[in-house]
Amino acid sequence: MFAKSLGEDGAELRPLEPWQAEELLAHMDRGREFVGQFISFPDRAVDLESSRSLLQSYAEKAATDTGRIYGIWTDGTLVGGVLFRTMDVAMGVAEVGCWLEPSAAGKGLVTRAARMIIDWAVEERGIHRIEWVVASENAASIAVARRLGMTKDGVLRESYLHRGKRHDMEIWSVLAPEWRAARQPS
Repeated sequence: MFAKSLGEDGAELRPLEPWQAEELLAHMDRGREFVGQFISFPDRAVDLESSRSLLQSYAEKAATDTGRIYGIWTDGTLVGGVLFRTMDVAMGVAEVGCWLEPSAAGKGLVTRAARMIIDWAVEERGIHRIEWVVASENAASIAVARRLGMTKDGVLRESYLHRGKRHDMEIWSVLAPEWRAARQPS
């Protein structure tokens, strides 16, 4: 398995695989309510079996080139992750997502990890459009989209039912030429 450094603080990005279901569950238990404020990810990993099933679904997506999931580790502990929730290589479109437990928030981990996987998607897989779908109330995730140089495309009003509440969802995106231009040294 590979590990990619996310910077001088020792944080690493690694694939998150079914054999790590117990580690994912422990991580979700530490941050379930924080992570689950706006996304259903922690509601899908509530015990060892469901954690393994969630990771297996992403292993299958990776095998069919329709998605990927990566964990973020600090000091050997899984604290969050980034993923391609969907990826359509033929159409050149992928949706990036993220999550982070409270202890790791505010350190730039998601931004650094998302940059790494977006670079891979654009340069290695030929993805033309990277999307970021976020609840309008999720200021931290919107800030990441901005730091990644994304443009707000619009709002899908009350399109996402989560824990009994309808949320407006914002669509942010960056196109491959924009991504490459922003990544060039000035």
